[in-house]
Amino acid sequence: MSAVIPPELQQLLDRQQIQDVLTRYSRAVDRADLDLLRGCYHADATEEHGGVFSGSAQDYLAQIGPMLPRAGTLNHLLMNVLVEFDGPLAANVEAYILTFARMKKDGEKFDTLTLARAVDRFEKRAGRWAISRRRLCWEWNHDMPMQETWGRGLIAADPTKLVRSAKRPLDILYRT
Repeated sequence: MSAVIPPELQQLLDRQQIQDVLTRYSRAVDRADLDLLRGCYHADATEEHGGVFSGSAQDYLAQIGPMLPRAGTLNHLLMNVLVEFDGPLAANVEAYILTFARMKKDGEKFDTLTLARAVDRFEKRAGRWAISRRRLCWEWNHDMPMQETWGRGLIAADPTKLVRSAKRPLDILYRT
């Protein structure tokens, strides 16, 4: 006999599952884990990536998948996540995403901060929450020269000894 979960409690559980999908999305992009990223979407999902791409999420993943392992330092930070339920099986979700990236153009390395908003439609199908439609809009961007000094030596006098993040499968997340 399964227990009946009060609607308020179920909504909290659903909200947490949606938040987990958003967090997995960030991890997947930063670690170049395409399988994990694919699992954040329903198979028939659409992606409107702020004027850069518009089409099926599967086509979007096919486009960015080969780029992710070569992307270098990349960090997506979730902020201000608002989940508004549209019945028990759908939700409209707005999340601010601050991204740091280390890039190189014309031989020059630089750092860039970008703030975007993801406006997602989540649906719960077969007990699983995932993105059915993602729309992204850009808020602002700030580029700056690369200057990595590890707090001018206060964090690490010898940065070569630091355990650094990496892409899948080399990151500590994937090692036992």
